[in-house]
Amino acid sequence: MKVWQKSHALTLAVYRLTSTMSRAELFGLTSQMRRAASSIGANIAEGCGRDGGADLARFLQIAAGSASELENHALLARDLGYVARDADEMLIVGTAEVKRMLHGLIETVRRS
Repeated sequence: MKVWQKSHALTLAVYRLTSTMSRAELFGLTSQMRRAASSIGANIAEGCGRDGGADLARFLQIAAGSASELENHALLARDLGYVARDADEMLIVGTAEVKRMLHGLIETVRRS
């Protein structure tokens, strides 16, 4: 699935970005950003492994929630000065794209 591929690339970008953040944030914001990012792809994969559209739609919604969580953490990291603005913009744009794709896929699955 394209949305899984995009979420995987986003997760890799989050890991690279957070590796440059303060070591003091290792168990704080860094950990939460990584957890939220990896949760997106994991929930897409889990939903695809289930029987039926209702389960898939539910896991896609969970993935969308994780994407919203990541978006919030990215804004917080930017506002705290932990990441450069260009890196933050890439993260925000990538997260928004994954969210749009997820919402479109949720609607498609619900209609089927």
